[in-house]
Amino acid sequence: MSTTAQRRVLLAAPRGYCAGVDRAVIAVEKALEQYGAPIYVRKQIVHNKYVVQTLEKQGAIFVDETEEVPEGSIVVFSAHGVAPAVHDEAKAGKLATIDATCPLVTKVHKEAVRFADEDYDILLVGHEGHEEVIGTMGEAPERIHLVDGAEDVANVQVRDESKVVWLSQTTLSVDETMATVGELKKRFPLLVSPPSDDICYATQNRQVVVKQIAAETDLLIVVGSKNSSNSVRLVEVGLEYGAKAAHLVDFAEELDEAWLEGVSTVGLTSGASVPEILVQGVLEWLAERGFGQVETVRTAEETLTFSLPKELRRDLRAEAAGKLA
Repeated sequence: MSTTAQRRVLLAAPRGYCAGVDRAVIAVEKALEQYGAPIYVRKQIVHNKYVVQTLEKQGAIFVDETEEVPEGSIVVFSAHGVAPAVHDEAKAGKLATIDATCPLVTKVHKEAVRFADEDYDILLVGHEGHEEVIGTMGEAPERIHLVDGAEDVANVQVRDESKVVWLSQTTLSVDETMATVGELKKRFPLLVSPPSDDICYATQNRQVVVKQIAAETDLLIVVGSKNSSNSVRLVEVGLEYGAKAAHLVDFAEELDEAWLEGVSTVGLTSGASVPEILVQGVLEWLAERGFGQVETVRTAEETLTFSLPKELRRDLRAEAAGKLA
């Protein structure tokens, strides 16, 4: 560990929960409070291990598929969104549903439907297998082509090169996405862009502040889960913009003192699905090892909030019972 330079932490702001994650987590908590346990949740409500474990203790039951939910129960759809077929499955299973899809993801779904109706081929920039991508592609599977990075552009086949539009997964790296779009435009000069940026404001904001602190950072710690796309991107962005080392951790217990060898400046941030308590745990761990000086670096103020799903204003238990009657 460095003994010559003053040890400090550059604490990124904004960090942690975005409006969509906050809405989704509160939706499950309110459902448990309003309707009682169990409340079923299809997939992880957000991609964070701690959040899922906490909600499980309160009575939430997480399942992979809708068919695992008992008939007549309440099921919450995660912040990442689902395909129309999943809504149909829930209806067939006589389930009452709460749709906690982030409104920014819903916007991409609506764009996909609109462009498909206008007979465009839609090039969706995103990562294969990600829940958000699966849900968006389900809106118009015959019209949407996944483009998983710039190297995938050569594989794209469309019906009419004059009617092509691109959309993107909301949690990607801005730089990575624009690099892919740049290659798509070389191949399809008439490529149409979405009416507004698809990449989530929170994803962009968290990447911007990491870019700002990275060059001064000997070690970047990103708090987040390995299946969180935006958290993984923060590690990549940090390394790309000059951080000497970067690690992704769920909890302070996963930190390794060996990482502090020769380090005077630690950068600290968290993904958009990470509660602040986990960041505070890392700060305490660092303070115990001589990194008690904390400087907050802020590049944006976030004031956006989303109203809770409308289904929380109804008696879903009665609705579910009615479907069984």
